[in-house]
Amino acid sequence: MLCQNETYPFRNVPLPYAYDALEPSIDEETMRLHHERYLQGYIDRLNGILKNCPFLQGMTLEELLAAAKTLPPALREPVCRNAGGVFNHRFYFSGMSPDSPEEPVGELNASICRCFGSFEQFRKEFKEAALSVFGSGYAWLCRLPGGALRICTTPNQQTPLARNMHPVLNVDVWEHAYFLKHVNLREEYVNSWFQVVDWNEAESRYLCALTT
Repeated sequence: MLCQNETYPFRNVPLPYAYDALEPSIDEETMRLHHERYLQGYIDRLNGILKNCPFLQGMTLEELLAAAKTLPPALREPVCRNAGGVFNHRFYFSGMSPDSPEEPVGELNASICRCFGSFEQFRKEFKEAALSVFGSGYAWLCRLPGGALRICTTPNQQTPLARNMHPVLNVDVWEHAYFLKHVNLREEYVNSWFQVVDWNEAESRYLCALTT
């Protein structure tokens, strides 16, 4: 999992796999553009905002997102939008792998079966959530404070952290995540994304959420 505990100035760390490693599910051109242009853009804008806000420079992405609601209106939205963009993209990229089990493993698998009935039912509901996002955003699998799993969606670059949920898995359904290969066929993209989900990483995130 890519480290989230960075502070200003943030940097665009390399992906844990090559840009073409997720082929044919996700194409190299999309991965390169998504990481080098879109994520880098959020990082650059966030650093630009924080450059003039020394009182925010020691905060991690999670701390910035938690503190954003207390900021003056002129700072609140740009901090939320860009810190969220960095967090969400990193979470998405590090949640994929060219070499992972085809289905959930360990305690996460047991919890998915307990909460959704089966992996197939979870997959069906998760895909429906991803397709339901109007415009741009994400679909997430999260752990609630009580321990149950829930599928949710967020618009634009909002995160489930604001809802006191612990994210385990997300899929980016902004058009830039899939239009080069799938044009406007989001369902086709989500089906392809399921082929490269890193279930080992999802299990690690789930176990980490159990301890918080």
